Amino acid sequence: MIPLETAPARPGPGQPRPWAFPHVEMRGLGDGLTLLAAPVHTLPLVSVLVVTAAGADTDAPGAEGLAALAARAMVEGTGQHDGASFALAAEQLGTAIDAGADWDGAYASFTALAPKAEAAMALLAEAVVAPAFPSREVERLKGERLADIAQTEKEPRGLAEEHFAAAAYRGGSRFARPLGGTRASVGTFDAAACRAQHAARWRRAGSTVIVVGNMTVDGAAAMVERALAGWRGAPAPRVPVDDARTTAGRRVLVVDRPGATQSELRVGHVAVPRTHPDYFPLVLGNAILGGLFNSRLNMNLRERNGFTYGAGSGFDWRRQAGPFVASAAVETAVTEPALREMLAELEAIRAAPVAPSELDLARQYLDGVFPLRYETTGAIADALAARVTFGLPEDWFATYRERVRAVTGEQVQAAMQAHLDPTAWQVVVVGDAATVVPVLERMAIGPVSVVPEQLP
Repeated sequence: MIPLETAPARPGPGQPRPWAFPHVEMRGLGDGLTLLAAPVHTLPLVSVLVVTAAGADTDAPGAEGLAALAARAMVEGTGQHDGASFALAAEQLGTAIDAGADWDGAYASFTALAPKAEAAMALLAEAVVAPAFPSREVERLKGERLADIAQTEKEPRGLAEEHFAAAAYRGGSRFARPLGGTRASVGTFDAAACRAQHAARWRRAGSTVIVVGNMTVDGAAAMVERALAGWRGAPAPRVPVDDARTTAGRRVLVVDRPGATQSELRVGHVAVPRTHPDYFPLVLGNAILGGLFNSRLNMNLRERNGFTYGAGSGFDWRRQAGPFVASAAVETAVTEPALREMLAELEAIRAAPVAPSELDLARQYLDGVFPLRYETTGAIADALAARVTFGLPEDWFATYRERVRAVTGEQVQAAMQAHLDPTAWQVVVVGDAATVVPVLERMAIGPVSVVPEQLP
């Protein structure tokens, strides 16, 4: 064994290899439908993704979760197939048809071998254009969601996330309620509600079909035109969600779990939308603060103090302002010192420019890992869906790495100062109130309130 004092120095990172995001061609297919096609011939696969403005941000008050339920139910039966035969038809093509919704949009997708893409596209079109919403399947999916809610109420991490969202946004905001809905809202849904939601939101105009893989642009256009020839209409207008942060100021919410041996910690507030000009400095800043294993939060709370198995932070990027949150799970006995260290790191990232070594490491990681994220046709399709959803420039992915490399330490500090506000922290602690409330009051972070172990 080579003695440590004579061992060779660890080699430094090499120069990033050249890499280019696949060429993408955009075409209008008539009646407001757009095609994005990216020929990728390295594998005999084709991924298709239909994205439309039918996300959870379109849920009406009292109907939170309907967009998500209706999207999931689209693949449970169509005018030509019941649920079982639809799944079997997809299986026989070597694929699966998936559908769902997030905050900013809804999608339906598949990945199949290129020779099967035409048949898979026809099956996908059935779900998009003419889903049947069988009552039995809708009730099953509704039951699954209600079971998820019951499970979340017994899971500290889920409780912390939902209570943080409710605390961070102004009362009444759609973003203050779970994406999948509440027990009260989901309980009112039925097949008729799903049909109405689909009829209003899953419309041709304004939708985009993304085709990535072993297919020409002309072939992709012809395939989509044939499959979606009967799709018509424009969706109802999209009403912006209230994305303002709470006006309550800095405060602490304790979700009481009597006898709990751990505390789930969340600290943050509503931040900025995905298209904010400070996006790249914030991405680098968060990587340094809590986005990587060797980030400040994890090195402090896990490695240096042994408070937790992992601590981190992140921005939830949305079309409108999404939240920033730092998180960790710690033993009840160290709730106070762990929270002090977390708050100190949140202040430190604002107080001084980051060290060049930290910035270089974060830049090298984000630069180097970026191409790895787009090694499959499905991942490329997802990236293009994000481009559509957020209205990103056409060269966004082509120029991503050079923009990451261009961020300076001063830009990181300025962005973190501008968008992390210690006077607005919403602190959520899921744990034993009898133990943690006295120490939280002693810390004088803000007014402390206690709620029972249930979802907001």
